[in-house]
Amino acid sequence: MTDPRILTVRPEPDQYAWTFGGAPPMARIAPGTVLDLYTEDCFAGRVRSEKDLVSEVCEFPYLNPQTGPFHIEGAEPGDTVAVHFVSIEPARDWAASTTVPLFGALTSTHTTATLQPPLPERVWIWQLDRARGTALFQARDSDIRVELPLDPMHGTVGVAPANLEVRSALVPDAHGGNMDTPEMRAGVTCYLGVNVEGALLSLGDGHARQGEGETCGVAVECAMNTVVVVELLKGVTTPWPRLESDTHIISTGSARPLEDAFRISQLDLVQWLVRDYGFSELDAYQFATQTVEAPLANVCDTNYTCVAKLRKEWLPARETYRGVHARLRETARALRR
Repeated sequence: MTDPRILTVRPEPDQYAWTFGGAPPMARIAPGTVLDLYTEDCFAGRVRSEKDLVSEVCEFPYLNPQTGPFHIEGAEPGDTVAVHFVSIEPARDWAASTTVPLFGALTSTHTTATLQPPLPERVWIWQLDRARGTALFQARDSDIRVELPLDPMHGTVGVAPANLEVRSALVPDAHGGNMDTPEMRAGVTCYLGVNVEGALLSLGDGHARQGEGETCGVAVECAMNTVVVVELLKGVTTPWPRLESDTHIISTGSARPLEDAFRISQLDLVQWLVRDYGFSELDAYQFATQTVEAPLANVCDTNYTCVAKLRKEWLPARETYRGVHARLRETARALRR
C-alpha cells in the first residue's frame, strides 16, 4: 500500500466557512487524501469563562465555524464521499456548554412559541483531562462534581446541498450538516451523497461528549484536532447521510416534526438493506422492525435528527459500499503505527 497524501490544515480566523454551499473551497484534494485538521468550537472560541454569555460574545449568524470546504477531485452528483474518522482529540484542556435564550428542547423557542420568558443564560466550563480521558462537570448551584469519560465526536459533517442551496452550518438535512449524533466518533466512516461537482466537504462542531438528543441545545463544545481519510465511491448514491462502524450500519434522518426524522432514518435503513444485503422491501421492513436501535441525535436544531442503527453481526455476509470501511480502517491503523 502506498503512503497516502497528508494535508494539514490549521485555519486562520477568517478562513472558516459558516455555511454548506456558497463558500469557495479552501483546497482541492484527491480521493485517498488524509486530512489533519483543526476545528474550532461552535462559539468560535469566544466562550472561555462563566462570564462569557453567548448573547454578548458571539455574533449571530456566525456560529458553528466549519473547517473547509474541500473540493474532492472527480466527485460528481450521484457519487458518494466516504469520510473515515481516524482520530478526534480535544485541542484544549477545557470546553464550554451553555443555555441559550429561546434555544433547546425544554424551553420556548422561536418556532415553538409560548407566553414565557426565555430561560436565563448560563455557562458551564468543563475541565478536560486529556491524559486520563475525562471531563469534569462542576455544578453552578451546589458543590456537585462528577467526572465523566471523554467521548469525542463531530456534531457537524457535510457537503454542499443540492439545487444551488446554501444552508447555515446550524442546520442538518440530506447533505449532512449539524446532525449532532454521538455516533460520529473515531473509527466510524460517514457516507455523504454528492450534490455538486467536487462535493465541497466541511466539518466542525467538536464535542468532548454529548448525550443523545443534545437536550439543552449545547454539548460539551470543544476545539478539536481531527484526522480523517477521504475516499470517493463513483456511481454509488447515498440519499441521506449514513455511517458504518465495526459493529453497526447507521442511517440518519433530519426533519421537523420529530416523527418525520424518525421515518426518514428508518426508511433509509430499509432501503439500505434492500440495496446491499439482498432483502426484499417487506422482508427488510420486518427485519428492521425487530432489530433496529433508534437513538436520538438532536431535538433542538433547526431540523431534528434521528438515527437508525443495526448490528452487522445479524446481517447476511454481504459487502456494502464496496468494502471501503474495512479498507479505511486499515489505512487508519497504518497511520497510527
